[in-house]
Amino acid sequence: MTLKTTARAALLALLLCGAAMPALAQSNPPVPAILTTPEAHDIHSYAQPLVARVTHVDLDLTADFAGQKMTGTAALDIAAAPDAKEVVLDSKGLVIHGVTDDKGAALPWILGKADPNLGAPLTVQLNGARRIVVSYDSAPGGAALQWLTPAQTAGKKKPYLFSQGEAILNRTWIPTQDSPGIRQTWTARIVAPEGLKAVMSAEMLTPDGEPVAGGRAYRFKMDKPVASYLIAIAIGDLTFTPLGQRTGVYTEPSVMKKTAYELVDVEKMVEAAESLYGPYAWGRYDLLVLPPSFPFGGMENPRLTFATPTIIAGDRSLVSLVAHELAHSWSGNLVNNATWSDFWLNEGFTDYFENRIMEKLYGKARADMLADLGWSDLQDAIKDAGGLTGADTRLHLDLTGRDPDDGMTDIAYQKGATFLRTIEKAVGRERWDAYLKDYFARHAFQSQTTAGFVADLRANLIKGDPKLEAEIGIDKWVYDVGLPANAVHIKSAAFPAVDALAAAYAKGGPAPLAKWKAWSTPERTRFVASLPRELSKERLAALDKAFGLSAQGNSEIRFVWLELAVANRYDPAVPSLEAFLTDQGRRKFVAPLFKDLMAQGDWGQPIAKRLYAKTRPLYHAVTRQTVDGIVK
Repeated sequence: MTLKTTARAALLALLLCGAAMPALAQSNPPVPAILTTPEAHDIHSYAQPLVARVTHVDLDLTADFAGQKMTGTAALDIAAAPDAKEVVLDSKGLVIHGVTDDKGAALPWILGKADPNLGAPLTVQLNGARRIVVSYDSAPGGAALQWLTPAQTAGKKKPYLFSQGEAILNRTWIPTQDSPGIRQTWTARIVAPEGLKAVMSAEMLTPDGEPVAGGRAYRFKMDKPVASYLIAIAIGDLTFTPLGQRTGVYTEPSVMKKTAYELVDVEKMVEAAESLYGPYAWGRYDLLVLPPSFPFGGMENPRLTFATPTIIAGDRSLVSLVAHELAHSWSGNLVNNATWSDFWLNEGFTDYFENRIMEKLYGKARADMLADLGWSDLQDAIKDAGGLTGADTRLHLDLTGRDPDDGMTDIAYQKGATFLRTIEKAVGRERWDAYLKDYFARHAFQSQTTAGFVADLRANLIKGDPKLEAEIGIDKWVYDVGLPANAVHIKSAAFPAVDALAAAYAKGGPAPLAKWKAWSTPERTRFVASLPRELSKERLAALDKAFGLSAQGNSEIRFVWLELAVANRYDPAVPSLEAFLTDQGRRKFVAPLFKDLMAQGDWGQPIAKRLYAKTRPLYHAVTRQTVDGIVK
């Protein structure tokens, strides 16, 4: 970038965004500056934010369950350079009815050529306007929204809607600049059918709704600038149970009792997180436990984490997922990735932070087991990425011409967390924690690039120390393939004994019934996952009988058992496999099992194709997109 261009970009950034960021304690931070460095350019958005950018969105939408669409308006506040003639928005399949200024005068608009991944640019001529109103319907079959029939819910009586915006799916139901580097405040008025409750990732202004024609109107406000992918909605038969002074859970009435039991420690988690890295900045922290077709374990939507019901194990053993989504309130929501090539800044930080919360609440032994399992996941992810020389083993990815979803692997999560543990070892926990707490405060409500973080790390932690720089090897971690030799592997003291018993069982020893009863979920998961991929049918049958694996209610244990069964072409486990793939749509479980089946040739492929024909309509578009590429 030339000096002239840089100066103009800096001028525009000041023009569009105003003063520097305030302290974290300020309640209504201004919209932050757009990053102007070359690596901050978002290749997954059509927006031209240095010319004209969206700073605020007002949604006024009606949920049409019969037509399976959201219909209404999005009013967008635009900050524009003095000579700006137009604003470019992201859209994918939206049905645009018209665009006006805030006085109702029509504005010219055009939809450009569509890209399979990105959708099409919606270009609006401003004619001097600084607020535009887009009248539209959400995309037919839009990937962000899943409309469920009553049969697909826990209560079986009422329909349900939920959204999933990450990475670039919200452009299928909101016409805005759908880039993580363009943070926006927003409000919404949502009309839902009578008898259904709307919730969103924002302050709920009308908890009981307001009676209107066609149902009830619910109003929401997010006065802190967030990335557009964090605008989220759900509508269904929902009830609420408080978990603490600022925490609670929404879910369907029929499953509320067991859900609230499982999540009893959420308030303590928030307190633990604050003790590590500073004040929780979003007011309330609530959760919405969704129907089982939700494609992820959880989604860190501000103020309202969306979570899969597969974490409801009955013994609170899978709540590390809640710790993960809560940690995103700092790493991912407070400070987020500026582009999808920087995805590891969200997930690597959060995986590290999650483990620290678990250690503080449940002790080092449990945290070490979870970290050690994560190390195993990292080895699998490296293998899936083509080995240590695979291009996608880098933290900072090249996603040119690709869907950003391609970068959402355990490399970002586990290699990122391992990098941060390696820094912690080099500088000491006390110094590392002080840096992170300061980092979150200094960059609050801003987006960040990998290069920006690296520069901050050098300026505020390394501080020119050549020995420390060499010991960590920052550039090798971030920009090179593979796993550096100094990677810190947290090893659980409990796992060697578990591994020994797995090896003994594989050689014909007895099933360790007494140990199994005493083991935690990570130990049980490790035992099953450590068994060789070649076991006799007799050994598998004995294992299943001893531990009830095919009927296991804990999703993590059931998953590793089914992986083992498929690897051995174990027919008696197929009914359990079919039920598991039908009853939930979490991509973490669904995609690997279909991949395993397809790898089993004449045995597994017919099963995969038969099951996918049945289950595909039940899955969210995020899961379908991945499995479509597996079951061809």
